[in-house]
Amino acid sequence: MSRLIRAVIDVAALRHNVRTIRERARGARIMAVVKANAYGHGLVPTALALAEVDAFAVARLEEGLALRAQGVTQPIVLLEGVFAPEQLLEAARYGFDLVVHDALQIEILEEDPGPHRFVLWVKIDTGMNRLGFRPEAFPAALARLRNLQPAPLEIRLLTHLARADEPNDPMTAEQVARFRETIRGLDCAVSIANSAGIFSGQHLGCDWVRPGLALYGASPFAGRTGVDLGLQPVMSLETSVIAVRHVPRGETVGYGGAWKAQRDSKIAIVAAGYGDGLARGLASGTPVLIDGSRAPLCGRVSMDMIAVDVTELPGVQVGSPTVLWGRGLPVEEVARHAGTIPYELLCGVSQRVPLELR
Repeated sequence: MSRLIRAVIDVAALRHNVRTIRERARGARIMAVVKANAYGHGLVPTALALAEVDAFAVARLEEGLALRAQGVTQPIVLLEGVFAPEQLLEAARYGFDLVVHDALQIEILEEDPGPHRFVLWVKIDTGMNRLGFRPEAFPAALARLRNLQPAPLEIRLLTHLARADEPNDPMTAEQVARFRETIRGLDCAVSIANSAGIFSGQHLGCDWVRPGLALYGASPFAGRTGVDLGLQPVMSLETSVIAVRHVPRGETVGYGGAWKAQRDSKIAIVAAGYGDGLARGLASGTPVLIDGSRAPLCGRVSMDMIAVDVTELPGVQVGSPTVLWGRGLPVEEVARHAGTIPYELLCGVSQRVPLELR
């Protein structure tokens, strides 16, 4: 009881997922996406556990610096690139690879080249309309990068898929065709597939894949879990019962009286709330595992507590172990009850929740 809520990280499951991804990647190298605190799993411990991957991808410079400070030696790709000369200097100092997606970033490289030679990933916008050079602007951007002095160590090409999590949507094939047409005749390594692309069943022809959610054992596809894809959940969000209440029929539980007892009920108060990253929008009826059995959430999520109807579970008492998601309760299922996606639940785990690696 000294530590109530905690995120238990299964390192063996993490490594299993990398092996599964490698099997699906058809010989492509793996760039493990560990941005956003490794989707809530802990940036540094996750990276240190994944010595077998070929590179790491982070969103921002600070994430890369944190990895280097802890001895991570694999290539680190800055997915958003750099936006100022001082950031370029830091990227050179720590040997980061850069995504280039905007003319401003080319200007920074041209104006402050320094002696360092970068691996540059040129991003092509094939329909996501977020980052990247549109196909008609790509040739000029590539020419400027090839003329840099000193020359880039290597130029690689990537794009990002907008609807790969919808396997029957034609947009993915359209994006891939647009990408292939844009880079036709170029002898560069390419990266297309995110987690959904890796498990979509389509052969995307990548030299590099960029798994994020799949690394952590969750599915990017609606209606499917990571287990369905051969993956294992890495995080179990675990806590304990801190009180057991008997609520007479007709009385309500929690803020706003949002849940009313339809019978004399036994309610477990569990140490978890939106202050820990649990979605406040979780609806009554959301399953919670207590002593290994499912019981429904009742009432609103509070900052530090939730209430669970355990009337059908007579053995529940203070200290009963509770799982909010993990083995036996997929995070994908919990996300549906919250009206969101598993990415948001995992990334939303609060910094006050301690990580336990097992």
